[in-house]
Amino acid sequence: MRKAPMAAAIGISLLIVAAFALGVILLAAKPDSGPLFGAKLGLVQVKGAIEDSRVVLEALDEFARDKAIKAIVLRVDSPGGGVGPSQEIFRQVQRTVAIKPVVASMGSVAASGGYYISAPCTRLVANPGTITGSIGVIAVIPDLENLLDKLGVKLQTVKTGELKGAGLPNRPLNEAERKMLTELNQDLYQQFLGDVIEARKLDNQQIQAVKDSRVVSGRQALELGLVDQLGNFNDAVALAASLGKIEGRPQLVEPEAGREKLWRKLLQEESLSFLSAAWTRLRTGVAPQYLLSLTGD
Repeated sequence: MRKAPMAAAIGISLLIVAAFALGVILLAAKPDSGPLFGAKLGLVQVKGAIEDSRVVLEALDEFARDKAIKAIVLRVDSPGGGVGPSQEIFRQVQRTVAIKPVVASMGSVAASGGYYISAPCTRLVANPGTITGSIGVIAVIPDLENLLDKLGVKLQTVKTGELKGAGLPNRPLNEAERKMLTELNQDLYQQFLGDVIEARKLDNQQIQAVKDSRVVSGRQALELGLVDQLGNFNDAVALAASLGKIEGRPQLVEPEAGREKLWRKLLQEESLSFLSAAWTRLRTGVAPQYLLSLTGD
């Protein structure tokens, strides 16, 4: 007679364990496994100088494939950065917008490359005081000739062509090098301006207003057609939820890539990468940037 209650207790315990295990499995399910717990918004953050696009590309791709993610908020707080990484993010945002809405939320600064990656979003939201615009290219080339002379340091260069090594810091640019680098910057600038014109559907009057690479506030950007509305991060979230047809308060989720980036920050990998990139530029010469500069020429 005692075996029946014991068997029932064991059976109930097994059901509880099985239910718990199932819950763990569901919570650990991959992002692209479907909307297990309702619609969500993806959050992709771009902070600081744009030097490496991989984390952002992975995050956008992950959210584009995830059926539970109905729209994406791209939070940009960046003065810009490298031309290549900025262009890679721009193209990935274009591809993502073709699949689901992406709303750019501009923080304190979303200028130059920071604006460039925002331009193809479905909607752009800026604070009135956001620093943005700066649609242009800059290349800062240090001239350390006098300093090296004082230190008694001389750099010996062996090169294969007249223009090879243009921008090395041990001497000023000659006229041929300056001409070549100016032409390079102009080409990169035309790519930037052309992409923004296409993404934002700017008319001739709007183009003339921004082609001098000026910096503008969020409020000025709205008047120029560079952004769609003024608002803070919560306004951008609400807009993304509306575009994604999400009812009620949306759930914001960050990608696995974002968590990996956090760990790399904790390990100071980004700081080491920045120092390495700076040293590489000093050794190898000019590196044009889609970068906001408020320090003058």
